[in-house]
Amino acid sequence: MADEGFTHPRLAACYDAHEGDRSDLDPYLAVAAELSARQVIDIGCGTGVLALLLADRGIAVTGVDPALASLDVARAKPGASRVRWIHGTATDLPALGADLAVMTGNVAQAIVDPADWSATLAGASVALRPGGVLMFETRIPARKAWLGWNREQTLTVVDGVQTWVDLLDVCEPLVTFRWTWIFPDGERLTSTSTLRFRDRPEVEADLRAHGFTVTDLRDAPDRPGREYVFLASKSA
Repeated sequence: MADEGFTHPRLAACYDAHEGDRSDLDPYLAVAAELSARQVIDIGCGTGVLALLLADRGIAVTGVDPALASLDVARAKPGASRVRWIHGTATDLPALGADLAVMTGNVAQAIVDPADWSATLAGASVALRPGGVLMFETRIPARKAWLGWNREQTLTVVDGVQTWVDLLDVCEPLVTFRWTWIFPDGERLTSTSTLRFRDRPEVEADLRAHGFTVTDLRDAPDRPGREYVFLASKSA
């Protein structure tokens, strides 16, 4: 189940504005180019920013997301007809023979239940061709990113909308926090989220269990030294 920040129509509509220029997606575009990928799957595609950037490059893209409000935003964007949109999760993906599957931002960490995480990896494997690559990022637990999740350090105002995050609970490997939005008309909305912070050995073991081999471990340019970016190849 997606958080209200993605399922509430008003919050989904202002998501892109608060995310900024999305240079964090550049590494995913670069890997698609490195692989000469012709077909890419965007798991947890949200409002479709990456999916449409890939489609602009002539790549066949499938975007899947459980939040219908976010998909509605994606489908209303110019060029959206070039992308195949699926309302669901990775378990709803068919065998596409894709070259690359990605989970950007917090997508991998937002899948907190071990059974759901296992099903996600299995779904990605089904959708990829043998030798296809799964790429995703996850924060390094030891860096304790949540220490900066407070109003003082996260408050922003975009188009008159105030938003900030408050840390609610830390019970490693789970961290729970709440986003608050205040709109110019006075409406106040909140969304509570939980992320799972997996360490490197755990992620590598999970990937092996689903027939993936880690081929590269990179840094995230937008958060240097604070994230793992995994690239794993599906076994032939």
